Amino acid sequence: MQGEENSLLTPHFMYENLGETVDQRQRNYRVLFNHELKPKFIDGVRKATNGSYVLGDGRFAEQISKALKRCVIRGKAGRRA
Repeated sequence: MQGEENSLLTPHFMYENLGETVDQRQRNYRVLFNHELKPKFIDGVRKATNGSYVLGDGRFAEQISKALKRCVIRGKAGRRA
């Protein structure tokens, strides 16, 4: 993204598709990060990551739960009734 060559790195095909020239790719890559995420969204991502559960709607959670054969949603605090 910064235009520095490094023989250890190979550009990902999606990065290469951001433009025909190095300048275009760098500019278009930076545009992807020009907006701020809302704090509420970031908090949700952190909670899901730290709690090891999915971030998505009920249908998505159900699909992932079936695929992994385990609970992937946040449980309720306290004892089970």
